[in-house]
Amino acid sequence: MFFECQGRRVAVNTATRTGLEAEIRARFKAGQGFALATVNLDHLVKMAGSADFLSAYQAQDLVVADGRPIVWLSHLARRPVELMPGSDMVLPLCRLAVEAKVPVVLAGSTDEALQDAEEALTDAVPGLEVAWTHAPSGCFDPEGEEADQILHRLDETGPCLCFLALGAPKQEQFAQRGRKLAPAAGFASVGAGLDFLGGHQKRAPAWVRAIAMEWLWRALSSPSRMVPRYAKCLAILPGQIRTAWRIRVQ
Repeated sequence: MFFECQGRRVAVNTATRTGLEAEIRARFKAGQGFALATVNLDHLVKMAGSADFLSAYQAQDLVVADGRPIVWLSHLARRPVELMPGSDMVLPLCRLAVEAKVPVVLAGSTDEALQDAEEALTDAVPGLEVAWTHAPSGCFDPEGEEADQILHRLDETGPCLCFLALGAPKQEQFAQRGRKLAPAAGFASVGAGLDFLGGHQKRAPAWVRAIAMEWLWRALSSPSRMVPRYAKCLAILPGQIRTAWRIRVQ
């Protein structure tokens, strides 16, 4: 399944959770790094207005579907993909890291949130090693000096799994650089996933997510932030539906 932005394609190249876990397990075994991104409509909106973000996405090794509209569009195109939100992938990825004896690094959010996330992760995943954590100071620049320092430390750490909670597009752009400067590290862009684990942000209840109403829950919880975002997402849907239909009839 692919989507079009600025005349360029963004492919969801990993369709199933089984396939994702097999690929990451193989990369851990081979000592190879990777960059994992989770595409949703908000990311497509941002990519439509940012060539740099689009390039960062095209540089990701693994792209999965984060958001039911992405999944619905894939079914319309007859190229079905599974729903794999970044927040839901943190624990499974940690289990793969334990299996491969690979340490984990947490980067992003705040010191307090990372400390609580580390505690939650080590409680939930026996044997997990959190090598270190880093909460950016001030306004993080994925091209800046602080980013360089983090990447240098990751390179010194060697094979590891680095969860990025920097928000889009910063986390994907940071991962793009990381593939060159810390090639043995696996980067997983998980947005608010660490904040959810540490209890610093509240996620929609499981039953709300099960009936595909998480978007409404978020809109009601934070209308000033989410309503404009969802309006922009709705605006690009017709074009993405046309693309999905074109794929279907090819």
